[in-house]
Amino acid sequence: MTGPVVALAGGTGGAKLAAGLAAVLPRDELVVVANTGDDTEIYGAHVSPDPDLVSFWLADRIDARGWGLDGDTFHVMDGLRELGVEVWFNLGDRDLAYGIERARRLAAGDRLTDALADLGRALGLPARVLPMSDDPVRTHVRAQGREWPFQEFMIVGRAAGPVEGLEFRGAESARPTPEVLEAVASARAIVIGPSNPLLSIGPILALPGLREALGAAAAPVVAVSPIVGGQVVKGPTAAFLEWAGQPLSAGGVAALYGDLLDGIVSDEPLGPEAPQIPVHTADLLMSDGPSRERLARATLAFAATLAG
Repeated sequence: MTGPVVALAGGTGGAKLAAGLAAVLPRDELVVVANTGDDTEIYGAHVSPDPDLVSFWLADRIDARGWGLDGDTFHVMDGLRELGVEVWFNLGDRDLAYGIERARRLAAGDRLTDALADLGRALGLPARVLPMSDDPVRTHVRAQGREWPFQEFMIVGRAAGPVEGLEFRGAESARPTPEVLEAVASARAIVIGPSNPLLSIGPILALPGLREALGAAAAPVVAVSPIVGGQVVKGPTAAFLEWAGQPLSAGGVAALYGDLLDGIVSDEPLGPEAPQIPVHTADLLMSDGPSRERLARATLAFAATLAG
């Protein structure tokens, strides 16, 4: 099959795998569809954490924290603190600049897709990063006896469970972009990254028509499990799997995706709770560039066998 490789991504795991895929594919053959349910408006900026996270990883400019720009400064945040502002959402100066320019573009009537494309060009990205939708979708989590916007849950609430509810506000009236639907329809492989299946991939699949488009695509849909050695490397995936009534396992992840998957890359066999789909066993830990590329090559080779 010809066509691009399409990756659905959110969070660090999805961004790392996207970087691995971009490293082993010819330039511009990768299209990343990024979750925008984590987006927020703060400091006069439109902050789009997952698309930016993917972009910074693809540009090889990620910092040691794993979510900002390498070498960024924090003078604006320091200035706000001096003015007595409670700075709970810490943004680097250049990171903030991207968000301010994005807010200006959106206020002028531009699409999020176009604003993100310009950021990609400025960073010299080797792949396209598409927001899942140009319409606003906002993830809200119920935990600790209250309801949280996603960023407040993660930072102020420290992502502490148990989780009591999950809502993607605006998803019912949002739509996948034409670029997303075109990429899915023309793909030769569709990879769901090792992201939180509920928090990071859930908002993408909640868009009307997107799950159906994935099911109708000629390309195989392959998930990479975010469960590594029976544990979660980063983030609150365990708490959300528990809330969904699924075990902390590749089988639990596969069960959430259901009949959407043609196969899964995992370091463990699937349990009886999972759909009976092909499994490719691989080392899932992505600790450096070579390991990201190794997993990317294994995932693409597995998808090719399913397509064949």
